[in-house]
Amino acid sequence: MHGIPRISLLFALIGLALTACSSTGKAGSSVASPARYVLPNGVRVLIQEYPSSEVVAVQLWVRAGGRDEAATELGLAHYLEHMLFKGTTTRAKGFVDRDVEGVGGRINAGTSLDFTYYYVVLPASRAVATIEMLADIAVNSSLDETELELEKKVVIEEMRVSEDTPQRHLARRLYGMAFDSHPYGRSVLGTPEIIQNLTRDTLLAFYRRHYVPESFTLVVVGPVSKSEILQAAERTLGRLPRSGFQRLPQSVPANLTPKSNEVQRPGALAYLGMAWLGPKLDHADTPAVELLVSILGQSRSSRLFQSLRERQALVNSVSSDYAALEAGGVITVTAQLESGNLARAETAALTEIRRIREQGVTDEELRRAVTRAEAEHTFGSETVEGRARLLGRAETVWRLTEELAYMDRLRSVTPDQVQIAARRYLDLEHYGRLAFVPPAR
Repeated sequence: MHGIPRISLLFALIGLALTACSSTGKAGSSVASPARYVLPNGVRVLIQEYPSSEVVAVQLWVRAGGRDEAATELGLAHYLEHMLFKGTTTRAKGFVDRDVEGVGGRINAGTSLDFTYYYVVLPASRAVATIEMLADIAVNSSLDETELELEKKVVIEEMRVSEDTPQRHLARRLYGMAFDSHPYGRSVLGTPEIIQNLTRDTLLAFYRRHYVPESFTLVVVGPVSKSEILQAAERTLGRLPRSGFQRLPQSVPANLTPKSNEVQRPGALAYLGMAWLGPKLDHADTPAVELLVSILGQSRSSRLFQSLRERQALVNSVSSDYAALEAGGVITVTAQLESGNLARAETAALTEIRRIREQGVTDEELRRAVTRAEAEHTFGSETVEGRARLLGRAETVWRLTEELAYMDRLRSVTPDQVQIAARRYLDLEHYGRLAFVPPAR
């Protein structure tokens, strides 16, 4: 039940997995531009009409994530997300089954470092009722103490599963290595100690501080009336009193200090991870870095796959990834392989990076990367839910205008800009290296 950033839909990067609701509502050929409103109390509302869809997506985005937690609050944003499905002062436990799943809909939520969001897909006739429900859980959750204690077992088991999954745990540890003491280096799930000792008063204080009008964005996409949706937003979320809360800006992560670590883990195979700091989401270099990472290791035709797996047979699998967050970014290369190939695989990966730094990329490689990005963007926005997710994240952690213009920026990237990005961000000496190795026999 936790969420993911925009540049890469992988987000195994911190052990977060997006559980997406299924939707049959496809974007129609006649689609209006999204309309944006800011209510007097600070709530932002985005509405996009899709007349041809059979369902509606209703999402509530909150500017509160792992980065907003104090050292004693690690995991609270994620824990609170779980608790908001447990009932409110007017809705008893089980309202999800009755009000959403009972009418054929789906509801879930996601927590990331930068935000939390709640997403629903259901028949369009239930749009207004769903806005009322989301507004209710946003500020009226009962945070029942019995339910809070029961949920501790669920969340601690989630931590265990994440740690027992090598790829997810490797990615989370790489985040900690790259971001070091920055809040982005911490686990969204928190620690077992903090969760085990969590009290209702502590969670309520976090809830009251962050779940305020100034933090909310309501997104509705589907066959709806814009005026009807806006009126529903105004009489629910729009009636909440302005709190005066201002989210503290997050500092840009400091330069990465080169590190290398090997950890023994049960299993027959080794896992190699390499990490570099990358540009933040709204940086001018972001499109070039996205294409660079795609060319490097995001398809069967990519440099790393062809070299390390196909030609040299050093790895079972290899990929590169780039996660662009609001205040920073991280570029990673990860591989599954035999432990005896670790040193050779790392050298081979650096060789491919050096080739791009020194010789650049071909026009054909760039064309394929742009085509891949266009396809991913199309698939990501072909349903009402996918379109709502793109709009909500843009409004929450960067700017709607930037999201709408992003693909044009991507198409304008040149081979020279990709090479410059490789030289700027993929330093051959300054990176974090982490390997999981099987116990010695």
